[in-house]
Amino acid sequence: MKSPQTNGICERFHKTVLSEFYRVAFRNNLYTTLAEPQADMDGWLAVYNEQWPHQGRWCYGRTAAADVRGQRAAGEGEDPGCVTRNGHDQ
Repeated sequence: MKSPQTNGICERFHKTVLSEFYRVAFRNNLYTTLAEPQADMDGWLAVYNEQWPHQGRWCYGRTAAADVRGQRAAGEGEDPGCVTRNGHDQ
């Protein structure tokens, strides 16, 4: 099992999902089926991936989807995307 120090991207994503989705969703909704929170989670993930600018060192405010598609953000220089030259995320 990897430690949080070597698996920081996943750990940070889990923290974001917990604080920004689960705690809010379960405080505001009473779900009666598993499909209901899944539908809400799918909608939240779409916003997270397509609209939220990410703050990693080399992300330059791109969204996750833009980074995957290789799109550059305004003001972005010659630096790589969210992955550094040695292949590790910053």
